[in-house]
Amino acid sequence: MKILSDPANLAAVRTAIEMLCAENGFDRPTCDEVGLCLNEALANVIRHAYRGATDRPIDIAAHFADQSLRISIRDWGSGVNPEELPEPPNARDPLLPGGLGLICLRKMMDEVHFTPQPDGMLLELTRRRRKQSVA
Repeated sequence: MKILSDPANLAAVRTAIEMLCAENGFDRPTCDEVGLCLNEALANVIRHAYRGATDRPIDIAAHFADQSLRISIRDWGSGVNPEELPEPPNARDPLLPGGLGLICLRKMMDEVHFTPQPDGMLLELTRRRRKQSVA
């Protein structure tokens, strides 16, 4: 998918990714977690890489292979790698806004990789499908 950095575009992308998860055997809670992580990642691109601009490009690709969903998010923003930034002092205070996106990604996805590009950032997310227990 190719979208512009308008927050109004996030719901459609999230729905598409959640549907892809469901079609490939992920349970509902996992689909919701992946959708939340995608939403947080895209919101961070808009807020930080594009500083709120609503007309900048974002490319999202997703595929399922080897029992894993892989999502890539490419932007042409600031190119700042969030993994290299110091943790903000209020990062874990649930009463203050912000700071939870990266925590969600690290807790809910199996792999999170930021790869700086000469003109932006590539974020790759992976979530493996776990075997369902039989009741």
